[in-house]
Amino acid sequence: MPGGQERALRRRINSVQSTKQITRAMELIAATRVVKAMTRANAARPYSTKMTGVIEDLAAGGVGIDDPLLRSSDTVSSIGFVVITSDRGLAGAYNSSVIRAAEKEIMAAQTEGKEYKLVLVGKKAADYFRFRNYQIEASFSGMTDTPSYEDARVVATTVRDLFVSEAVDQVILAYQEFVSMGTQRVAVRKFLPLESMQTVATEGGGDADSRALFEFEPSPEGVLSALLPRYVESRLYSALLDASASEHANRQRAMKSATDNAEELITKLSRALNRARQDAITTEIMEIVGGAEALGDGSSDETTQHDNDDTQIAV
Repeated sequence: MPGGQERALRRRINSVQSTKQITRAMELIAATRVVKAMTRANAARPYSTKMTGVIEDLAAGGVGIDDPLLRSSDTVSSIGFVVITSDRGLAGAYNSSVIRAAEKEIMAAQTEGKEYKLVLVGKKAADYFRFRNYQIEASFSGMTDTPSYEDARVVATTVRDLFVSEAVDQVILAYQEFVSMGTQRVAVRKFLPLESMQTVATEGGGDADSRALFEFEPSPEGVLSALLPRYVESRLYSALLDASASEHANRQRAMKSATDNAEELITKLSRALNRARQDAITTEIMEIVGGAEALGDGSSDETTQHDNDDTQIAV
């Protein structure tokens, strides 16, 4: 029995050690990818800043336009939800936190008697909402790990078509915002319609009045009509980059926690193995001592019998 227990413990320790090696490798990979994701997000920021600056100039010049992306309905009867998760798991509470926040908003909309449409980015969100029979308008996968601007354009086109065609009156974006390596938070924000020209203009900051005298070709309205769709794409691209960095940061923490737990479990199993070996050794020693004592008692009885026989013969 002790020998069987030792074998079982050794097999368990070997299994946990193999798992530890895997989680440690995944932790290192995630640490490398989160740095790359942060670099990509920082590299994309000047583009968004420059575009917002141009819109600032248009707003400062008093440009007004009746663009579909600025359409605002008095009554909202249908809401579109863009939910960004990952394609893979093993990222702690990253996917579940975003999904719970989006589901809460959907349930609130249903309570108010509003319809909804889902545009899902990431396999985890698609699997969750499809399994629960939610109404899914479109789903995308294969772009959450390292999103490109073209990926953002594809998703933004789908969302923009839903809004422009008046299939939805409002679009809400749910994703996890990357703040730092140790802090990521779920963000549920209004995506469409853009509030107003003044709201769009003030998001970039800067001194718009000093650039209000610029001339635009072919016209300020034409430039604005071309920029607004790209502005929407850049906002979605920024959200995808944030979500990607958050995913890798969460996966790094989850794998580090798994590695630490594996080390702790190996320590406990090693102690249990040592106790089992000590018990086995103690049992063997007791058996040897018991056998020796039994042999000693048998020898003493035999000597006494021989002495009695010799005494009888002498008499």
